[in-house]
Amino acid sequence: MTPPANAARNSNAARDIANVLHPYTDHRAHAVNGPLVIARGEGVRVWDDQGKEYIEAVAGLWCAALGFDSKRLADAAHKQMLKLPFYHAFGAKSHEPLIDLSEMLIERAPCPMSKVFYANSGSEANDTAIKMVWYYNNAIGRPEKKKVISRLKAYHGITIASGSLTGLPANHKMFDLPVSDRFIHVSTPHHYHGAKPGETEEDFATRLATELEETILREGPETVAAFFAEPVMGAGGVMLPPATYFEKIQAVLRKYDVLFVADEVICGFGRTGNYWGCQTYDITPDIITCAKALSASFLPISAIIINDKIFQGLADGSATIGTWGHGFTYSGHPVAAAVALETLKIYDELNIVEHVKTAGGYMQKLLRERFEGHPLVGEVRGIGMVGAIELVADKANHKNFEASAKVGPRLAKAGEAEGVILRGLANDTIAFSPPLIMTTDEIDQMVDRTARALDAVTVQLRRESLTVV
Repeated sequence: MTPPANAARNSNAARDIANVLHPYTDHRAHAVNGPLVIARGEGVRVWDDQGKEYIEAVAGLWCAALGFDSKRLADAAHKQMLKLPFYHAFGAKSHEPLIDLSEMLIERAPCPMSKVFYANSGSEANDTAIKMVWYYNNAIGRPEKKKVISRLKAYHGITIASGSLTGLPANHKMFDLPVSDRFIHVSTPHHYHGAKPGETEEDFATRLATELEETILREGPETVAAFFAEPVMGAGGVMLPPATYFEKIQAVLRKYDVLFVADEVICGFGRTGNYWGCQTYDITPDIITCAKALSASFLPISAIIINDKIFQGLADGSATIGTWGHGFTYSGHPVAAAVALETLKIYDELNIVEHVKTAGGYMQKLLRERFEGHPLVGEVRGIGMVGAIELVADKANHKNFEASAKVGPRLAKAGEAEGVILRGLANDTIAFSPPLIMTTDEIDQMVDRTARALDAVTVQLRRESLTVV
């Protein structure tokens, strides 16, 4: 295979193509185009191995909350490595970082919680939450109550179970997912595309709550165990819930004794302008899953935070069979836990929530000022420091481009040329989820670079007659 042009001057690219299988990548295209090799980072910026600088508009994968360098977190990892580089939590073993971190998470939880369990990623956290729900219902004598409901376009991970919860076609096609009829999907709560003509957000929310209730009744309330939801839907397109949505959804769940699992993997630790997305939308969950910003993504760690009702069921089950038979070698790894501890301390010292309220409010205002009137932008949406612009062929009719036009990927590529790393999602939606430490000056630069890239793509599409003016 002939290396791509950049491989001729970059041996890293050629070696990557020869040896690496990338996540979420078209590997035939990758063999032709090669990778963007990132060499270093500082603050909200990264540099490739050719020395080009980029503003990271999505904090990597929604996750580098404190940016791409921190001596303090590096020192925390180094100190713990010298003291206790590894120990496990199996069989009632413990260590101080595990205990301290659990205490801090319980203290910071958005509602009364009881215990914390650890994994290594958001996918594993949601997979674990599913197993907890099933175990809990077996333990309390409800063996039929096992079905779990999520939403179309939800993203909850890519393991077999969490991938079944995820509501995106690319995560199901060719993987034989969902794995069973225990996984059910209801409508996406996105008013822009899902509402009927003239339907208010409140009326749309009422219709979605009615759909959820009808789904539970159709399946049988005695079989429906849990509802999973991201406070703000992330990888599906940065979709905010319509007004009164979670109020009405939670009323239905309480009516039929269905557990609520809040997926805070993206929203947690300040992203929406509160410490938790649950606080932004007045959600009272039974289980919270979190990851990403838990350690500012310096090391892999995720957590599942459960209330006392769930804990008592798990405890009773473990007493019956002699164990809670679930865990990972690296659950609560001492080095990852030490870094997460230091991360939470930094958030407190920076008053990160107040910073996000200020900088996030500025980002939302600027995105709307710069892009709402753009001929290619159908909707600008977001809250706190998570936002999106959705590109459309026909603004008046909310009509998206054909997938074959690859408009989102084109903008992401044009962004690289302008020195901004963007991420394209479903429906040619471009996400903004920068490091939480981003300043207003850096937000200006991020938006300026994106605007230049969008103008370049607009010229391309008009030449190809792909837009409706």
